[in-house]
This record gives sequence, structure tokens and C-alpha cells, in this order.
Amino acid sequence: MVQQTKSSMVKEKIKEWIINGEVMPGEKIYSENELVKMFEVSRHTVRQAVGDLVHEGWLFREQGAGTFCSNKLNHPQGQNNEPISTEKNIGVITTYISDYIFPSIIKGMESYLSAQGYSLTLACTDNDPEKEKLCLEAMLKRNINGLIVEPTRSSSYNPNLRFYLEMEQKNIPYLMINQYYPQLNPPNIIIDDEKGGFIATEHLIKLGHKKIIGLFKSDDLQGLNRMQGFIQAFRENDISVFSEMILTYKTEDPHNILIGKLKKLLKSEDKPTAIVCYNDEVAIKVLDLLRKLDIKVPEDLSIVGYDDSYLAEASEVKLTSVTHPKAEMGIEAAKWIISALEKSGAIEGKQKIYNPELVVRNSTHQLREFLEDKQSIQFK
Repeated sequence: MVQQTKSSMVKEKIKEWIINGEVMPGEKIYSENELVKMFEVSRHTVRQAVGDLVHEGWLFREQGAGTFCSNKLNHPQGQNNEPISTEKNIGVITTYISDYIFPSIIKGMESYLSAQGYSLTLACTDNDPEKEKLCLEAMLKRNINGLIVEPTRSSSYNPNLRFYLEMEQKNIPYLMINQYYPQLNPPNIIIDDEKGGFIATEHLIKLGHKKIIGLFKSDDLQGLNRMQGFIQAFRENDISVFSEMILTYKTEDPHNILIGKLKKLLKSEDKPTAIVCYNDEVAIKVLDLLRKLDIKVPEDLSIVGYDDSYLAEASEVKLTSVTHPKAEMGIEAAKWIISALEKSGAIEGKQKIYNPELVVRNSTHQLREFLEDKQSIQFK
């Protein structure tokens, strides 16, 4: 749902300063750094609060100079006697806001949008369709100029399509990132996740691994496409793949359920020699389990992550991982939405697909038996 906690507190306090005359019209407000220290909140929280106040007409920005108090008495009045803003605003809805890849994507968007004179309003669905509905309703009430969306539970039918159709009727351009709703076939910027799953798995196969487990999220298209690539890699290398080699989970499933299933496999006689993970977050949880079981990576078991996030190099084992463009995707999405606005209409039939690559680090290793066989053949 739309973020209102600490951001709302900062926003209301700044409004109080303006109403009480502590900050006068035309006067510059505290800098971003000063507000961060003053309220003991993150830079992102301050930016969200100030962005909202700019959107509502309480503040205005001057490029290169800072943010200033508006003369709200001279503004036309809207509901609740609040000033109506002429600020150009782009809405962004993501599934999660965390310290994973999303801050980099949002930073890319914000850098381009702010340079073009647009502010950014951020909302989060927690991958819940009902929260997505609330986000969409809030965005439409804010009279956003355009919308960038990361789909919620993209592997199944979305009950909120009417809001997107309403935006089309109102000529509000929108595009989707990471995946998209097939029923709408909107402009979208995605990664070739099937190829990503394929190259992660084939890398392990080329190292001699055949007993490979795949861990995939099943309620978004990224997970299903990565799983498809996983299966295809076995087929193209003439290796049998069985259903028990794939473990899946959904948004509402605690990670410890997935880890518990994996733990049973790792303690079985026919245990795997390698694991392909849905993303780097899952890979880090797997590394924690392996550490507890005294299974060494990569000597005893190889592991591949996905997204090449900061987590890939955060642990003592540096993860081999599939790339995600992150900030580049954010900038590209911002460019597309501004282009649609300048042309006064939605972008028709446009799609950009990023080609993933594998960054090889020390979490993958040639299987010992495979290496011995190769050396035996060379010796003969």
C-alpha cells in the first residue's frame, strides 16, 4: 500500500511549519541532509515527503537551487482547501521496497525524472492484488501524469485490470517493468528470464553437475520463466529432469518452508551437487543452511543466484549470479514514460528485452568426479 508512516510524519511537520508561518512563501526549506538528521529517517523517506508536498503545491523546486515554500494563498484551491498543484508527477508501483534491487531501479527512474522536471510518487503492493488496488486508486486520485508498474503476482489473472483500462480512457500512459499482464499487452521492459534460468543451469551442467536442484517462485512470471530455462538446459544437454528436482514457493510461504524441503534433500542419499536459486536473496538463505549443515561451497555443492545484486558479494562466498540491469532499467522506464507524455498518448506495442549474462564467482566449481574423469581420459 502507499507508504505513509515516517514519510507522512515528515510531511505533516513541514506543512505545520508553513501554516504557522515558520517557513515563509519563497523561503528555502531545510536541505535534504538537514531533514534526514532532524527527523532521524532515511533519505528516501525525506524525498517521498517533500515530493508529496511539491505535488500538492505546498512546495516548489528550482533546478540547481533547492526546494522552496509556495505562496499557497495565491494558489487555486482544491478539496480540503489545499492548493492544486501544477507539478508534473509520475507514479511508480513496485511489489516490494527493500534493500534488494528495487532501490537501484527507483534511483535510476528518479535521476532521469527529476532532470526532466518531474516528481515521483512511490507505492508498494507487497505482491498483494488487494494492495495493488489501493495503490492504483491512490495514484488516480493524485492525478498522476503517467505510471510505471511492476506487476503483482503476474503468473495469474489480475483482478485490477479495470484501473489500467481507466487510465487508457483518461489517456494516462503506463508501462510495466520486470513482467507484464498478458491480458493488457502493455508497453513493457523485461529481462529474458528463460534465458537467465538456462545459462545458470547450463553453467553447472558444463561443470559436470547432473543432480541439480532448482528453487523457483511460482506466482510470478519471472519464476516460471526461469524454471522453464532450467528445464530446457537439461533437455538440450540430453539429461533427464524429474519433478523432485524442482522446489517451488509462493509469496505467502515463509522461506523456512522452502529451506526445510531443501534440508531433507540435502540429507538424503541421492543429494544434489548444485542448486539454481530464484534470486540472490534465496541463495543467501541457502548458504546459511549449508553453513549449518557443514556443507562447503563450492567444494561440496555449487550454487547460482539471480539478479547479481549487492548480496552476491556480501557473504564470504561470492555468488555466481545472473545479471539484472537495475538502474539502467529504471532510467529506460522513465525515458519511455516521458516520451509517451510528450507525444500525448500511450506507447503502442513497444517492448524492450534485456539479455542476461552470467557473472561467475567462487560459488560454483567443477564437480570432483567430472574433473577426475577428464584427467583420466587425458592420461590415457
